[in-house]
Amino acid sequence: MYNYRKLSKKQQEELVAERLAQGFPAHSPPHPLNFQTYYLLTAACYQHQPHVSTVARRQQLLDLIFERFTEEKLEIRAWVILPNHYHLLVFVNDFKKLGRLFNRIHGKISRQWNQEDQQPGRKIWYRYTDRMIRSERHYYTTLNYLHYNPVKHGHTTSPYNWEQSSVKWYLQDFGRDWLRDCWVRYPVRDYGTGWDDSS
Repeated sequence: MYNYRKLSKKQQEELVAERLAQGFPAHSPPHPLNFQTYYLLTAACYQHQPHVSTVARRQQLLDLIFERFTEEKLEIRAWVILPNHYHLLVFVNDFKKLGRLFNRIHGKISRQWNQEDQQPGRKIWYRYTDRMIRSERHYYTTLNYLHYNPVKHGHTTSPYNWEQSSVKWYLQDFGRDWLRDCWVRYPVRDYGTGWDDSS
């Protein structure tokens, strides 16, 4: 994607179509200009129950998140969807949109999954939290935290094996060396410790 502007109009369209077919956003993740307009958004299932335990449900949730956030012009820069919670790194231009947005996403998903599981009225989502990104180090450590989250929670042995994560988006656009350098420069260490202990 680095040479996007040098491509013909037809080549650009083909490249965007290929990215969309792979489930990636249309363009590369841009470098942030003002870190304090980015937030780590986290939503957890009620009592940390694994309501998002299948690949199909994780992908359905991810697709709906992208659809709704795009409608509201909120750019998602990184993501990971796990069986009982998810994280998004988002450019937030209007903070008032978030509560309504999560209600719409979670409400729609809850109704459908409760019908599928024949459990009307079951509470699926607990709440969402937000943390403002305060610096370049905080931004890239958060990025690494999201990509490492499936390994941290024991769902896979490699971040590259988890489908509902932005790690492959970054791998395709920036390469393995960039991701490795980012990991070395901005290690996760104890980032996020204790976040998943409460519900």
